[in-house]
Amino acid sequence: MFRPRVIPVLLLRGHGLVKTKKFKDAVYVGDPVNAVRIFSEKEADEIVILDIDASKEGREPNYDLIEEIAGECLMPMAYGGGVRSYDQVRRLIRSGVEKVVINSAAASGDLGVITQSSQAFGSQAIVGGIDVRHSMLKGYRVVARSATVETALKLEEHARELVRAGAGEILINNVDADGTMAGFDLKLIRRVADAVNVPVVACGGAGSIQHLRSALSEGGASAVAAGSMFVFHGKHRAVLINYNPHELPVS
Repeated sequence: MFRPRVIPVLLLRGHGLVKTKKFKDAVYVGDPVNAVRIFSEKEADEIVILDIDASKEGREPNYDLIEEIAGECLMPMAYGGGVRSYDQVRRLIRSGVEKVVINSAAASGDLGVITQSSQAFGSQAIVGGIDVRHSMLKGYRVVARSATVETALKLEEHARELVRAGAGEILINNVDADGTMAGFDLKLIRRVADAVNVPVVACGGAGSIQHLRSALSEGGASAVAAGSMFVFHGKHRAVLINYNPHELPVS
């Protein structure tokens, strides 16, 4: 029976992993190499590593650390954070990364890195990342650089532009739901899924198997991603990596 991809998302800060709530209040949750090793042993479908400070600080990815992490991956690994050029994408691919998430550079109008990279490595290797906030007055707003910059981009049009530029997948992340474990914004996911003809990965808010199912069945996502759900355990949010493929949703 077919099972959609369920993807752990790990947030990198320096040489450690953290977990945020609404992109703030980062809490240290462990060593990235060890965490990836555990998720590999638990047979995760894929894994996404996001350096949450690289774009904000205007620095390059930590290639040595990324190569070390990729060396522990028995599943496809995607990396995002600080990616602004084709040369960086090429170096990441050579470091063992299968997919590269491009977010802030594209949000600032530089879609060339997506086009050049997808032409070289295939659209399946390039993920267009979109971070979104919502307000009663402005509706959905595309934000960048770890949600420190608000753009004037229109949600659906930006998603379509990423695909036209060459992105083979869209990772939509809801800033307001990040780390809350209160459920996905299904309306947000549906709007993006209906706007593009490539897989949409829903991220931000997962706290239960039912949340994952809803994002797939009601939101129209092709895959789902989660952070807190896979690194915290119990009401006191004790750090415990958990991922059981036999409990995950099937279609």
